[in-house]
Amino acid sequence: MAMVSVRFYAELGDFVLPSRRQVTFTHSVPDRASVKDVIESLGVPHTEVDLVLVNGESVDFSYQVQDGDRISVYPVFESLDITPLVRVRPQPLREPRFVLDTHLGKLAGYLRLLGFDTLYRNDYADPLLVQLARQERRILLTRDRGLLKHRLVTHGYHVWETDPRRQVVEVLRRFDLAGAVAPFRRCLRCNGLLVPVPKREVAEQLPPKTRQYYDDFRRCAGCGRVYWKGSHYDRMLGLVQSVLAQLREAGQRGTAADDPPSQ
Repeated sequence: MAMVSVRFYAELGDFVLPSRRQVTFTHSVPDRASVKDVIESLGVPHTEVDLVLVNGESVDFSYQVQDGDRISVYPVFESLDITPLVRVRPQPLREPRFVLDTHLGKLAGYLRLLGFDTLYRNDYADPLLVQLARQERRILLTRDRGLLKHRLVTHGYHVWETDPRRQVVEVLRRFDLAGAVAPFRRCLRCNGLLVPVPKREVAEQLPPKTRQYYDDFRRCAGCGRVYWKGSHYDRMLGLVQSVLAQLREAGQRGTAADDPPSQ
């Protein structure tokens, strides 16, 4: 067995025992254990980690822990450029795309409403979630820590909030996506892109009063569902505006954080 010193910074402390939050603690580990094994054995999914320093040097997850090592574990840095340091996972996804587990259906709808490519079905099994995240380079959103520890998952996030409206604000803040919001461009049912369509092409699909009072329509390129700015539009627009207002407020307020690592 080897004895090491470990500290988890910022929100990573939420995953560990209260007595181990925001402090350095000693921990015994088996011989030839990787730093990834050590981190996950303490409760932190590897997908939450963006940087690991051992004795002040950046290492990847395969590093074999040695007796006396000092291990510092950091989450994603949203406002600090650490690209000169070696990150422990592949480069961030250029265009964030999501896949959600079966417990996050309302969050999936909100993400689609805000314009984000979001896969969701209420019968996705865990192996399929992992496969979709891996093959399609999607960020896996879940409340299942064990799922995020799967070795094939490289990009994922544990959603802490339980209320769907707070969840969508949490996710957008976590991935710094306020500027990428593009509402009303995706189908809420199937995630397909919406394209403008002449009224004459969809007239037979419309309720009588809709044909009479509305002229601007869009149709899902995937499932063919037709959208227009009916009474539901104002309600959804209010939700979008509320989310953006919360993001602006959070950005102005800022958050307290530990000092970043020095290079």
